[in-house]
Order: sequence, then C-alpha cells, then structure tokens
Amino acid sequence: MTIEAAFGIPLFLFAAVCLIWLIEIQSIRISIINAAQNAAKSAAEDTAVFPVLNTGKLKTDIVSLIGEERIDRSILKGGSGSISCGKSWISPYTGEMNIIVDYQIQIPLSLFGTPTADMEESFKLSAWTGYRGRGAGGNNSDIVYVTDRGSVYHEDYQCSYLQLSIRMVTAADLEELRNESGGRYYACEKCVYGTAMSGAYITETGDRYHNSLGCSGLKRTIHAVPRSEVSGMGGCSRCSN
Repeated sequence: MTIEAAFGIPLFLFAAVCLIWLIEIQSIRISIINAAQNAAKSAAEDTAVFPVLNTGKLKTDIVSLIGEERIDRSILKGGSGSISCGKSWISPYTGEMNIIVDYQIQIPLSLFGTPTADMEESFKLSAWTGYRGRGAGGNNSDIVYVTDRGSVYHEDYQCSYLQLSIRMVTAADLEELRNESGGRYYACEKCVYGTAMSGAYITETGDRYHNSLGCSGLKRTIHAVPRSEVSGMGGCSRCSN
C-alpha cells in the first residue's frame, strides 16, 4: 500500500494540475476569441471611412478588452507581447475582414523544459458594401473583368486575384512579416522616403511596404468589359469556367 500510494498520489496530483492547465488554456482561448470578435466589430466601423485594417489598433483593443492584468497572470508566453494580429486583412472590394490572431502559450513545467505551443484563432466578418455578387440577380453574364496589366479575364468581381488584401502593420513587425510567397517586404520606391513611419501598408501578394494609402503601388484598376472584347485572353483559373 505504501508503494502504491507513493506512485499513485503523485500521479493523481499531476493529473489534477494538467486538468487545471487545460481549463486555463481553454479559458484564455475563449477570452481571446471573444475579445477579437468585439475588436473586429469596432474595426469594421472604422473601415467604413478608412478601408484599411489597422492591425496594431486591433491588437491594442484585444488586450484592452481582456485586461492586461488577466493576460499577465495567464499562461501566455510573454504576456500581451505574445498576441499578434499582423496576418489580418480586409478586402477593399467586398469589405470582408479576415481576422487572424496568433499567440503562444507556455506550460510552466520546468521538468520538461517549459514546453510551448503556437495557437491561432481566425474568423471572417462581413460588412455590407452595396455590391451584389454573381448569382445575386441583375448580373450580366456577358460582362467580364480585366486589369490594365493582366493577361487573363475574370468572371467574378470578387476573385482573389483582383482583390488587394491591404492591411496596416507596425514598422516593428515588418522584419518578421512575409508575403504569401515567403518573401520579405522592402520599401516602396514611390512613397517611402527614408525609414518607414510608425505604420505601413502591405499586401499579401506584394513585396513592398508603403507609407501612403494613395500610392499607385496599392491601386489596381479593374475594367468591366463585354466578353467579346477579350477573345484573345484566357480565363482566370480560379473564377472562370
């Protein structure tokens, strides 16, 4: 009985501590999700007049809604510094916000080298822009969409190739952020003079950061033309049949 107790009691206590950690992980996760949803609603109001998602403000709002004291005594590694919204972006055409919150948790178990785990919460928030997409009625199937430098035509105005996922990030995050091809972001030759300002604008497909939202590097002109005028162009692999 002594031997069984010597092995059984520590195992029971360890299981109890693991259960407490699991509850804390779920608790902080729910807190981050709820705070992110409320912060995103506030961001949606801001983007109605300024169609760029300020990821720095989004993170600040999340931290404020959860509470710095709650975060500091949680199992988030590095406290509020662990939370990042740098991957979040908004489509300037559809108004759809893609919210992505990354954070890292740390289990205070020094026996196993203090293990950590990367976590990510993501969701989408739609805003009404007045646009009625394909299939919503009143859309002419003989109209396609082209860009000034594009080599293909698009049947869907909301095609991801036509949407520039512009988002605002802090200058400090530029060194770590990568585009969808894994490349770094460099200063735009047209609107960045010297170092980046406190906030910069980037896109998922580009390799430049911008200081001005009005920079031509962030503009994509889309033309709606009859299908008969693009007979020499191929269809987009994503949205054309």
